[in-house]
Amino acid sequence: MGEDSGKDASTNLPLAIYLLAAFSALGGFLFGYDTGVVSGAMILIREEFELNTIWHEVIVSATIAAAWLSALIAGPATDYFGRRPVILSASLVFAVGAVVMGAAQEKIMLLIGRIIVGIGIGFASMSVPVYLSESSPVELRGRMTVTNTLFITGGQTVASIICGAFSTVTEGWRYMLGLAGLPAVMQLVGFSFLPESPRWLVAQGRIREARDVLRKIRCESADLDTELDAIKEAVSGSSHEGGIKQILKSRPVRRALLLGCLLQLFQQISGINTVMYYSASIITMAGVSDKSLAIWLAAATSSMNFLGTFIGLWLVERLGRRPLTLGSLFGTMVSLLLLALSFQMAYNDSPNVSVPSTVPDCQADTCGVCTSQSACGFCYVGDNSNITSSFCVAADHASYNEMSTSGLCANSSLLDSGTVTFAYDWCPFQYAWLSLMGLALYLLCFSPGMGPMPWTINSEIYPGWARSSCTSITTAVNWASNLLVSLTFLTLTEVLLKQGAFYLYMGLAGLGFVILFLLLPETRGIPLENMEKLFSGSVFHISRW
Repeated sequence: MGEDSGKDASTNLPLAIYLLAAFSALGGFLFGYDTGVVSGAMILIREEFELNTIWHEVIVSATIAAAWLSALIAGPATDYFGRRPVILSASLVFAVGAVVMGAAQEKIMLLIGRIIVGIGIGFASMSVPVYLSESSPVELRGRMTVTNTLFITGGQTVASIICGAFSTVTEGWRYMLGLAGLPAVMQLVGFSFLPESPRWLVAQGRIREARDVLRKIRCESADLDTELDAIKEAVSGSSHEGGIKQILKSRPVRRALLLGCLLQLFQQISGINTVMYYSASIITMAGVSDKSLAIWLAAATSSMNFLGTFIGLWLVERLGRRPLTLGSLFGTMVSLLLLALSFQMAYNDSPNVSVPSTVPDCQADTCGVCTSQSACGFCYVGDNSNITSSFCVAADHASYNEMSTSGLCANSSLLDSGTVTFAYDWCPFQYAWLSLMGLALYLLCFSPGMGPMPWTINSEIYPGWARSSCTSITTAVNWASNLLVSLTFLTLTEVLLKQGAFYLYMGLAGLGFVILFLLLPETRGIPLENMEKLFSGSVFHISRW
């Protein structure tokens, strides 16, 4: 298919297809907003609710765990009830969760709100890509599904800006979390007027309704009869019901499912959500101690993710899925190496501890050694470029490590005045900008390919009878690996140190590059009804590069 075919087709599309894409992708916005807002909000919440490290990680991860379980439920639900009712349910559930979080008076209520939001995200993350893929013209299918990812990264950017705006407001975290209810209500109202997926309608035998839907969302010159006949033939030619046994018995679908799971797995274990969930913490690790400044810098780096998705939107139907994915993974490896090297330099060149510690567990001669121990922090007098005296002291976990248990950094008045600084998980470093540049480069490389392509490819490589079940499984793999990464990141930074954690993510991204180079085919321009044939041939797809 020529480069201009998608461009020409897009100029003749009816308004309905644009509304369909926009209101569907609001589910992606909610997904992105939540992953973006939790980084900034938790800086304020952990102090107000006096959360320790375990509660911090549980509240962050509860949404991911709920999304993982609800994504598994969403597959059978979309097959039985339809794609549209599940998306409507997702927006309603998310709106309720946002209200609960914004009104939370203590940590248990906040946790419940996070779980409710996670259920809505799980439903939306599975059903929206399938709905968009099944409703899109073949020549624009990639752009339509990337639109969902564009809204995800847009949601993350808006969340970062909201966090910055409310970072100095009393109980500003309530506004940060509660405002997520507005786009949820917008999607609930807007999606009420949108049609069901034409492919699902055909599978239910509702051919006339499917034709009416296609007439609304296709340009006037489209051959509706040919498209409808292809959908009917694909549905009638399949004797499968989409169960896991039938999926595993079909060699092409089994191979497609393996590829889909690998795409979602490597999207997460290459470190994306350590950047999104803990971006403000990573910036603090780089030596930026001011909370508000850390939140605003997180917003600036997050905008790279949003801008990079536009590159993917432009290239997906021009360059194709395969080169976009592999090029993105290679850039991700390079940026992870830069991040690892910057933290390696910060550790090796960290300031000396000038006053020996009296705490047995906090014996260290440099800041790097001191802060690598979770029980300790680096307390110093002066500014980052002129430290006059420094100590390795025990951290006060009741204050979420923002103060020490003794010494100068146990005095909140001195800390607030800036006379002394307590660096719990970072060290003063004159080249902190290298870490910030690494974060921005990572997001700019990740967002055009590894951000949208796992969702785009997964929404199109399965036959109709297996699409919901397979997408449900691969979405659950995404959330399960997301949960694993988010739960282990802070622990990895203690065991392997910060640089070791990023070296590990770089190695995993490299492994993903090799595997996907061998297994990933090009799906651009192939009708959904022909995807099964694509996976009936050779296992390896190197020649398709």
